Amino acid sequence: MTILYSSLQLGLLYGIMVLGIYISFRILDIPDLTTEGSFAFGVAVSAVMAKAGHPYLGLLLSIVAGIAAGCFTGLLQTKLKIHPILAGIITMSGLYSINLGVMHNSPNLTLLNTRTIFTDFRNLMPGVDKEIVKIIIIAVIAIAVVVLLSLFFKSHFGLCIRATGDNQDMLSASSVNVNITKIAALGLGNACIALSGGLTAQYQSFADVNSSVGMLVVGLASVIIGEAIFGRRSVTIGFISAIVGSIIYRAIIAVTTRYNIFPSYMFKLVAAVIVIAALAIPVIKESVRKAKIKRGGHKDA
Repeated sequence: MTILYSSLQLGLLYGIMVLGIYISFRILDIPDLTTEGSFAFGVAVSAVMAKAGHPYLGLLLSIVAGIAAGCFTGLLQTKLKIHPILAGIITMSGLYSINLGVMHNSPNLTLLNTRTIFTDFRNLMPGVDKEIVKIIIIAVIAIAVVVLLSLFFKSHFGLCIRATGDNQDMLSASSVNVNITKIAALGLGNACIALSGGLTAQYQSFADVNSSVGMLVVGLASVIIGEAIFGRRSVTIGFISAIVGSIIYRAIIAVTTRYNIFPSYMFKLVAAVIVIAALAIPVIKESVRKAKIKRGGHKDA
């Protein structure tokens, strides 16, 4: 049961982050490296506010922090014409110093014996196992985020953002400001990522300025695992697949940890291999298809 509980808790928790990566990677079709900074930004803001006795305000401000980080990256891309990857690196690097400043120049912060959203709900449900309470809280928030995102991307502005990822030239010809849609999408995606970071800080009662290292690769691996199961269909199915992919990824990690299949320091490498394999498979298939056509042409000749 421990593996099941941890897989569901962490899968749903980081699944909210994966939703943000899905928005930039699949919907907007932009590689956004801001993830590596905005997740820790959410962690830092939430931890400091929880330490001050305001855990709910901490989560709200985490969302605001993520929006600010994403919009800044969007401005670098659209107004200063900086390449998306470089823009993300710049924001990520700057956020490291900002996160340290938020945490009062301390690389980590403990929240033991500090009031959090999880301690509040445990007190409200004293007869329920604390692990179940955690699953309920995170699941409710994750479902709410999926529903809100699904509704948003079916609105007129949401459809414009989706069109930006598909064909921004055509969208510009329709008198839609593509810059605004890019900035809004990056802000929204990083809001999800920072919210995940804020919840993570309160969930583990600990904040670390380096907690976001490798999160982008983990998120991409989760997206790819989910798509392998559900395929690439509607936006709503895409969001659900992102959450499911995150849960499966965490289950894989939990099982490998339990049975010592891989040492703990190998997990990010495993995620990187999953991403490489998933991105390479279409190229390999295309090469095989072309080779078959070429062989068929030689036979006909």
